[in-house]
Amino acid sequence: MLYMQFFFLLVMLYLGSRYGGIGLGVVSGIGLVIEVFVFGMTPTSPPITVMLIILAVVTCASILEAAGGLKYMLQIAERLLRSNPKMVTILGPLVTYTMTFMLGTGHAVYSIMPIIGDVALKNGIRPERPMGAASVASQLGITASPISAAVVYYLSQLSNINENITLFTILGVTIPATLCGCIVMSIYSLRRGKELADDPEYQRRLQDPVWAERIKNTTATTLDEVLPASAKHAVIIFISALVSIVIIAMFPSIRTLAGAAKPISMSVIIQMMMLAFGGIILIVTKTKTNKVPEGVVFKSGMVAAIAIFGIAWMSDTYFQFAMPSFKTGITAMVQSYPWTFALAMFVVSVVINSQAATCRMMLPVGLAMGLPPALLIGIMPSCYGYFFIPNYPSDIATCSFDSTGTTKIGKWYFNHSFMIPGILSVTTACIVGYAIAMILI
Repeated sequence: MLYMQFFFLLVMLYLGSRYGGIGLGVVSGIGLVIEVFVFGMTPTSPPITVMLIILAVVTCASILEAAGGLKYMLQIAERLLRSNPKMVTILGPLVTYTMTFMLGTGHAVYSIMPIIGDVALKNGIRPERPMGAASVASQLGITASPISAAVVYYLSQLSNINENITLFTILGVTIPATLCGCIVMSIYSLRRGKELADDPEYQRRLQDPVWAERIKNTTATTLDEVLPASAKHAVIIFISALVSIVIIAMFPSIRTLAGAAKPISMSVIIQMMMLAFGGIILIVTKTKTNKVPEGVVFKSGMVAAIAIFGIAWMSDTYFQFAMPSFKTGITAMVQSYPWTFALAMFVVSVVINSQAATCRMMLPVGLAMGLPPALLIGIMPSCYGYFFIPNYPSDIATCSFDSTGTTKIGKWYFNHSFMIPGILSVTTACIVGYAIAMILI
């Protein structure tokens, strides 16, 4: 019966993925109701902490975007790319990785991707090379961001088990691991695919008047837009927020109130600091609040919060119910072959399209099985597997931004532009992460 119920869980996740975004959350709500009233499972608590972290971070980042700060960051990135155009395949992924590291979300990639493609095309470089890798890098950076929901959830759970595990413990593993994955993927991408002169799809489009006009005369740039001084101020304030969070994480005494037995948890600190600095940006830059919900960061972040709401609640309810029966057999297998838990996280991510939701679903399972924190932190990059099926918005958008047709979803669906970069980067990150974690933790 437990296996049938697990199959039901997968079916509901699959149905939700067909609708995507909010659909994942509300379809999971249907599954939760059936679990409780048909299968007799006791509902667990909804993932309030993860949702509040997402809301706080997205709110601050959305105010940054509304104040022009995101466009200011894009201009800096574009100047870097255009001053080193021959290095775009290396620099493009590093740019998107860095933006995700700072913002805690990979959705800012939509703004920079046309620029990466434009730089590549104007220098005779196959756009698929930097664009495919840059799309993957924008998601790979989530487990390296100090304000991402996935990292903060890991911190909130593991620090309760071992007080020596801090934000720096996790980032000390995930940052070098994911950077190695990003670099390996970029080096591979330097020579992938045919040159433009030999690419049949690109040559076909050049013969089409409409496509030829778009390829030859379209220039994507942010450099011709004059931004107000407040845009720079917004970025400085946002960076100050990140620095403040890091300093507070370094010195637990700062967050230990007089008479308190334990310091305030970092998940609460991040929520407080993101809301506060969002307010500071709003006041200093005089940003109109009605502009905040119009940006891409706000919309994508709210959708993510709703998706996690349903997915994590439904999944957690099942695993809490089933774990006593599964624990012995699964624990023995994973302890003998640690990579099997990484594979499980990867498969779950493929289905539910969210790293935060994957961590919220799988980390309690790993802890209940008694897996060591070093293993769980080392293989954390495996929570990014949704490049496998090319239906994620950033991947689809990347294909549409490439007017040459080199970045594509292949004829056989799985032979798309993100498959090999994704597998290379995640595999490398997990191997490096596990090795580092065994040494540091």
